[in-house]
Amino acid sequence: MNENHFKFSTSVILIPFLLVLALWILFWVDIRFHLNIEQLGIYPRTFFGLIGIVCAPFLHGNLEHLYNNSIPLLILLTALRYFYRDLFFKIMINGILLSGFITWIIGRESIHIGASSLIYVLASFIFFKGIMTKYYRLVALSLLVVLVYGSMVWYIFPNIKEGISWEGHLAGLITGFVFALIYKTPEYKKLIKYDWQQPDYNPSEDKFMQRFDENGIFVNPPVIEEEPEFESYYNSSHSVNYEFKEKNLD
Repeated sequence: MNENHFKFSTSVILIPFLLVLALWILFWVDIRFHLNIEQLGIYPRTFFGLIGIVCAPFLHGNLEHLYNNSIPLLILLTALRYFYRDLFFKIMINGILLSGFITWIIGRESIHIGASSLIYVLASFIFFKGIMTKYYRLVALSLLVVLVYGSMVWYIFPNIKEGISWEGHLAGLITGFVFALIYKTPEYKKLIKYDWQQPDYNPSEDKFMQRFDENGIFVNPPVIEEEPEFESYYNSSHSVNYEFKEKNLD
């Protein structure tokens, strides 16, 4: 697969936008009708808490919580859709399920909600997968993720900030790394800039390489052949005379 794999389409913007918009609509419905649906979050190691594995990423406790998650989620979903189009829904859906299940296992006895776990899945997958592919565009994307969201790594540790689910963040980081290992991406061709990088390149047919021996020593100086038009000109029977006069400087 070459660089044509990266093609922009309306879905690159539209799908992430609709997903984030759905979070805001759900939050408005919850506030408007006083549904208290945040109770459907992940409550670790309880049967009822299993429902939160699916519901938790769509639930937020307040407007600040939702706003803080919306921007990175929109950016990372867009990047995932553009650079890993074939894996987009697999990473998103399976990321929600696996990171939620890990949170359900290791989490404190509290309700865990928010899309931050999915954000960590996306950031982790994009970073590790880009480094593993060694493809310059994806490596650059990995470095950009580190530059913009590298500070998120501190929030996978306990007691860094109260009121956050560090267990969900850690679960997301682990999930993204696992997905980077198991999900395959196309073999990206390296950019071909020179003739000798072509797969069918034959040095014996290269006129430049014919001037060197097997040890790289220059042994065959180039022969400059005159162009036909110049050759006929030099061999012409017509004479050309130049006349000049000395200028008197006195």
